Amino acid sequence: MRVLVTGGAGFIGSHLVDRLMAGGCRVTVLDNLSGGSLENLGRWRGNGRLRFVRADLKDPAGVGGAVGGVDIVFHFAANPEVRVGETDPGVHFRENLVATLNLLEAMRGSPSASALVFASTSTVYGEAEVMPTPEDYGGSLPISTYGASKLGCEALASSYAHTFGMRALILRLANIVGSRSGHGVIHDFIRKLEEDPRRLEILGDGSQRKSYLHVSDCVEAVLRATGLLLEGEESVEVYNVGSPDQVSVTRIAEVVVEEMGLRGVEFAFTGGVDGGRGWRGDVKTMLLSVERLLKTGWRPKLNSEQAVRAAAREILRERKGKKEPSSQHRPV
Repeated sequence: MRVLVTGGAGFIGSHLVDRLMAGGCRVTVLDNLSGGSLENLGRWRGNGRLRFVRADLKDPAGVGGAVGGVDIVFHFAANPEVRVGETDPGVHFRENLVATLNLLEAMRGSPSASALVFASTSTVYGEAEVMPTPEDYGGSLPISTYGASKLGCEALASSYAHTFGMRALILRLANIVGSRSGHGVIHDFIRKLEEDPRRLEILGDGSQRKSYLHVSDCVEAVLRATGLLLEGEESVEVYNVGSPDQVSVTRIAEVVVEEMGLRGVEFAFTGGVDGGRGWRGDVKTMLLSVERLLKTGWRPKLNSEQAVRAAAREILRERKGKKEPSSQHRPV
């Protein structure tokens, strides 16, 4: 199968590329490398089934050539920093809504690209009054511009699927963690503790509880749901993707401290805003209902705390590798 992965040099996208390539697909990666890295695709360097296109989805001229000749588009390009919307709301409008519209327009003009797999987010639900929150929860009122832009992208994908005969798979992701991640709470805690191993600043009051899913389990869910979309008859399908449990921010901090081998670390809670949130727009409690996905036979191998611990180990290993000198420069 011929596929396009936008954001394919980034965190989740590169892990998805690994699985698609291992499965024998012909993969085109479109990435502007603003957040991704060619190092994430290094194992496929020289492989004729991988094509890399450095382009920006915000520029329509750079999108058409990447879409041409593919069957399925996995849309994982986005600005993942939710907090940036508090200071520059236009970022999410441009990086999510404008980029997605340009991609859909390129697909509309392609004779072969007929299916879109869109990486959405749990933040589209806002502060859901029903937990675990199912896909058909009717009160989707995002409290961040990031969540609002993603909800808008979902609407665009649905409208194009129904109007132009495409198919769309919308995946509302929980907090995905693992190797190659350059942002998020685990990454931030490690960075802070490297700077000061005696004190860790924690945004909010520490009681925030959310679902976390390891990237390996996420990719398996993406592929399972994509297969079901292609086998079925519906124009649009929606799945929540996450772990069926939660972990608190305080427990994440404890896990990171344990994995770094530190003792006696002082936790300094900022107190947060709006009732203990880390920042305005931060959903304090999130738990997705993943029953629909579980019924397909998919099961996460790791729960939320296990995923956090595995991710901490992977990120620490990566950071250590980057700090070590290469073999030719090591003293003998």
